[in-house]
Amino acid sequence: QVQLVESGGGLVQAGGSLRLSCAASGRTFGSYTMAWFRQAPGSEREFVAAIVWSGGRTFYADSVKGRFTISRDNAVNTVNLQMNNLKPEDTAVYYCAARYGLGLGQFAYWGQGTQVTVSS
Repeated sequence: QVQLVESGGGLVQAGGSLRLSCAASGRTFGSYTMAWFRQAPGSEREFVAAIVWSGGRTFYADSVKGRFTISRDNAVNTVNLQMNNLKPEDTAVYYCAARYGLGLGQFAYWGQGTQVTVSS
């Protein structure tokens, strides 16, 4: 069974940085795509970034391109999201997700989420 556990959220001022981590277990993830989504209060969940575990191809939402970087650490089965130049509109609960397959599609596995709050 796939388990995803996020960490690294918190409170930061606008212009600051945070690094989120997602510890993945329960599978060999070579054929998986991992992603980060976020959901702000009163809004629908939206895609942030994704990485194909094998090969490292990445995808980003336009709103975070140039500010966020997704990466994976094969040695410890972790996916990271480095968030720089944070803005108040980045405030949301951030979720790690996984799907079997190489690329974007329906994500079947989800973590519990971690809160990111950016103050102005």
